[in-house]
Formats: sequence, structure tokens, C-alpha cells
Amino acid sequence: MLEVRNLSKKFKEGFHLEDVSFTLKPGYIMGFIGPNGSGKTTTINLIMNLMKRDEGSVKIFGKDISQHEREIKDRIGFVYDEAHFYDDLTLEQMKRIIAPFYSRWDEKIYRDYIEKFELNEKMRIKKLSKGMKMKYSLALALSHDADLIIMDEPTSGLDPIFRKEILDILYDIIQDENKSIFFSTHITTDLEQIADYITFINKGKLVFSKAKDEIMDEFKIVKGDSINLTPEIRSSFIEIRETGYGFEGLTRKAAGVKEMLGENSLVENASLQDIMYYMRMEG
Repeated sequence: MLEVRNLSKKFKEGFHLEDVSFTLKPGYIMGFIGPNGSGKTTTINLIMNLMKRDEGSVKIFGKDISQHEREIKDRIGFVYDEAHFYDDLTLEQMKRIIAPFYSRWDEKIYRDYIEKFELNEKMRIKKLSKGMKMKYSLALALSHDADLIIMDEPTSGLDPIFRKEILDILYDIIQDENKSIFFSTHITTDLEQIADYITFINKGKLVFSKAKDEIMDEFKIVKGDSINLTPEIRSSFIEIRETGYGFEGLTRKAAGVKEMLGENSLVENASLQDIMYYMRMEG
């Protein structure tokens, strides 16, 4: 569905997206995570051919995006964190501009989403709240039978009820095993609910791209008293945070650490937020 290979982009300001590779297969949801400034939006812009890559390739539906852009984008639904619409137009007027670009536009599906999201098509876009703009963006993205949905921070700033509604919609879409979703967000709890795979980038470099369940099994949080941290034990952690109350650290070697610390430790499952936090600190 989506194949990114050795993607690189260097900016004059000094940021460098370097050698990023991952693959998304049909029928799955991939979460895309990383701290602010890590290169998530740059990667998405390169995937969408909105900026020129220095090196690497992007294939969507098996075809190079730079060579088959119109054909590919006809089958993509994309939702960005900031809606790029003409503010003085109504929702209905904006839809009339967008709909003809898609060969598989379905007016009935669009109407169903407008009703479901309780949107008034006579309202001008500049009058919409951020949540309403996101609902409208989502309605447009889902109304032309897209095979790949690309979303950049779609739930940012939204209330928990609507975030849950979006996740339910995405879950329904993915029941069609011929469709896939690429979902960039800093709200990692959303991904823990629906993602099959997680791709994590930090400082422009790929940290991992793996099945979510594999990540949850691999990484653990260990807590204990700092006085018990020998050099050998410290070397078993990816990163450790120490306070006056003890230590907490991320490790791939929880069993060995537990054996060395014995009863003086507590092992917990690491959340995606924990993993992102500690691996951001590393180095």
C-alpha cells in the first residue's frame, strides 16, 4: 500500500531527514510518532510529493508518487492538522470545488457524514471551530472511497468524545482489508487503541517500525531505589530518570534487570508515550 525507502531531505536550517524506510500493507493501521520537530510532517509532505526529496523513493499502490501523482492521489484521503480551505466559502461551496477532483466521489456518503457530524453546509468555513473543521476535513477525505487514508495530527486539540468517534470510524474503515490508514499523532493513547504497527522517528532518523504488540512485549519500565543501581544494571537500560524517590527506566532487558534487582524493583508495561519519552532522551 505504502513503501518508503531510504527517504532523505536536508534543509538549510540544519534539519536532516535521513534514510527513513518503512512499509504499510493493505488492511492495517500504522501509527507514526515522534517528538515535535522530529520530521513527521516533513515525511508526510515527501510522501504526498508536496516537497522534493533529496534521496529515496515513495511508492503508493506499487507506483512512484512523483511519476503517477494524479492517479495515486485520486485514491488517497488526507487530513492535515490545519485545514487549508477558502475561509469565506460555505461548506457546500468548498465541497463543489473539491468533489470533481475525485473519480469515485460518492455524494451519498458525503451527506451521511455531514449529517453524522452535525455540520451545517450553509456555514462559512471561517465560522467553524477547530473540531468542526476537522469533522469537515474527515467528511471530505472519506467520501471518495479512498484506499489509503493519510492523517497528520487529526485528533490534536479535539475533545475526547470526538476523538473516540474518529477512532471508531477508522476502525470501521479498516474492516475492508483492501484499505490502510497512516496516522501521525502525538496522542499515543489513540494509537494504542487502534494501530497495528508503529513507526517512530526521532531527530530525523528512524528508531523503529514494528508491530505494536511486538513493541509492547519488547519494552518495559522498571522502577526501584537508585541505591541499587550498579554500573552493570545501569548498562541494561536505554535511559534512566532518577529523582529523590528512586529511579524509573526503560529497558529491553526487563527479565535480567529484575533478576539482578530482585524484590527491590517493579516491572511495568511501557506505554508508547514512555517509549517515545525515554528514547528521545537517549543520546
